[in-house]
Amino acid sequence: MFSKATANFIRQIDPEGSLIHVSRINDSHKLVPMALVVKRNRFWFWQRPKYQPTDFTLSDLLQDDKVLSPGVSEAEFLTYKGTFRDKLSGKLDTEAGSVSVTLEGQGSSKLQSCFGKLKKEELDVKKLLRDSSNRLVDMRHVLVQQLEKRAEVLAVVKERILTANSCSVTQTKKEQCIFQGVLGLVAMLGGSVKVCVKDSNNIEADSDVSLEIPSGTVIAYSILELEIKKSGHYDICLQPGTIGGIESDCPSHDSVDGKCNREKVPEKAPLSALQNGSQEMDLSPLAELPQSTRCALFKKLQDTLRDRAALSCLQCVLEDLCNCETVNMAKHAELSESQRESGSDGPAENSLNAHLNASYLLVSAMEELPDETLSLLSETCPDFLEAFDILMCRLKETSEPLSIQCLPVLLQDNQAFQWAEQLLSSTNVMLKRDTDRLWMETGNKDGVLLLVLCLSVRGLSLLCRGLK
Repeated sequence: MFSKATANFIRQIDPEGSLIHVSRINDSHKLVPMALVVKRNRFWFWQRPKYQPTDFTLSDLLQDDKVLSPGVSEAEFLTYKGTFRDKLSGKLDTEAGSVSVTLEGQGSSKLQSCFGKLKKEELDVKKLLRDSSNRLVDMRHVLVQQLEKRAEVLAVVKERILTANSCSVTQTKKEQCIFQGVLGLVAMLGGSVKVCVKDSNNIEADSDVSLEIPSGTVIAYSILELEIKKSGHYDICLQPGTIGGIESDCPSHDSVDGKCNREKVPEKAPLSALQNGSQEMDLSPLAELPQSTRCALFKKLQDTLRDRAALSCLQCVLEDLCNCETVNMAKHAELSESQRESGSDGPAENSLNAHLNASYLLVSAMEELPDETLSLLSETCPDFLEAFDILMCRLKETSEPLSIQCLPVLLQDNQAFQWAEQLLSSTNVMLKRDTDRLWMETGNKDGVLLLVLCLSVRGLSLLCRGLK
């Protein structure tokens, strides 16, 4: 509840800026100016990093016992009050194997955040640079030792937004659901888990929760990343988009020199260049699922696209199932080789892993899309998804304009073509045509949105292939 309130605050006042919302109220006391925060890069390069405050400051990390005392300025920020409402309803009927599943639900929720007057504290970076010049990082410090050679970056808190007075966050939920059979996501994707079936369960749940937040609670902050050399010399990354990290003896895809991150995707890049990521982006296992399962997943995902909170929750569940932050592709290759040598294919386990990974790839791509794009995709029919996917594949193959004759038959209809234009426009891409040519023009945003849109459309089209 607190995390959702602070996330809404960031989306309203700093959607494209550097502020990071505080997800746990218990982290507030750690987020002092010059505090150290761990930035953990995630599996797919377009995913937003995770941030974990530590119990240390930059002064604790440096050699010598001299304590840094940089200046901190304080100013009034703004007064904030926000109310967010969701109304959800839906029904899902499907079969998976021998199990029939019906899920009906309706509900509403209201989240009211009254942070009141807020103030901002900001680190005097110039003074910090002067006071810390010629100081070295203690490379034997326990925090450095634990982070070395991982896809993690140390950063210092530059500024923070905190409450000036006590305030409140209130959430009211009303839910009514009817369940006939419960089927886990892993089972739908081919896993061998037990399925619990009951004749009928009525669940009604009302909740009204209010949090009283004390003054001085941090709700958002910004950071400056550190680039640390093996010698202990370090630099504070002052320019926007500059990436930090810890120098490693063995550079790899998760080291400071080899990370695949959203800053490295060039603006206005051709679609073909955008798909040369450091990880294999394979959605084809989705097409191998039974038709009933694909139908269920397609409907469920389209419903989920209407609720960003539910989509984010689904991504977290799949991330935990895949354990993508600790399992790398090399390990999978090694396992496959050992299975071939022993004459065992391990089809069930490999199939489940492939289905889960492909589902996680699809959901993480959709979660990155703007609300307008998600809304359009939630109302898109299977035939259009297939035609749009074909168009994107043809545009990917060349940076030159396409002949208008290359348009899929469905998109030759003006209404369908306008829908395609609107879908691309929501990701800052213009689809243009004249009498005999067709081409795309990208805006000033980076190409990540175009890539995740194409991945989302490809995954959804694979799920609904052959469905009417």
